[in-house]
Amino acid sequence: MNDQIITVNENDEVTGSDTKENCHAGNGILHRAITVFIMNGKKEILITKRSALKKLWPGFWDASCSTHIRKNETVEQAGEKRLPEEIGFSCKLKSILRFQYQVNFKNIGSENELCYLLIGGYDGEVKPNPAEVSEYKWLSLEQLKNVINNPDITPWLKIAFKKYLEYLQGQK
Repeated sequence: MNDQIITVNENDEVTGSDTKENCHAGNGILHRAITVFIMNGKKEILITKRSALKKLWPGFWDASCSTHIRKNETVEQAGEKRLPEEIGFSCKLKSILRFQYQVNFKNIGSENELCYLLIGGYDGEVKPNPAEVSEYKWLSLEQLKNVINNPDITPWLKIAFKKYLEYLQGQK
């Protein structure tokens, strides 16, 4: 029961729950997810390289953290719980926007997600879990702009970063 994630419709209304495996099979079942951007005091974003053990997009660069939302969790709780599991620290997170996307990975499976983008700040030590993250680095917004369209970047990081830049423009 622990691996049940929330399934939703296009209006983010809960339709039930299903296993992570079922939600990622074929073209996928629309489900809630989060992408997290952690910024340090230099205004750099932490990006992580997905472990080679990952079924979908192994070895691709991803956001600071990404996960699914389970029953009885807010989007912030899901992120704050997952951060220490993936990258060895926790911080307060704030949800700033959401987006929906569907993309297949080879013939292995797909992501079909209504994804919330959360942001947080952290300046301490990063201790990645090798089963989740093989590498990490801090990039300025400009540096990330220069590599965001590389083929080794996850599709949801590309979308989230574009939406984040739009969000920043709206804050001015």
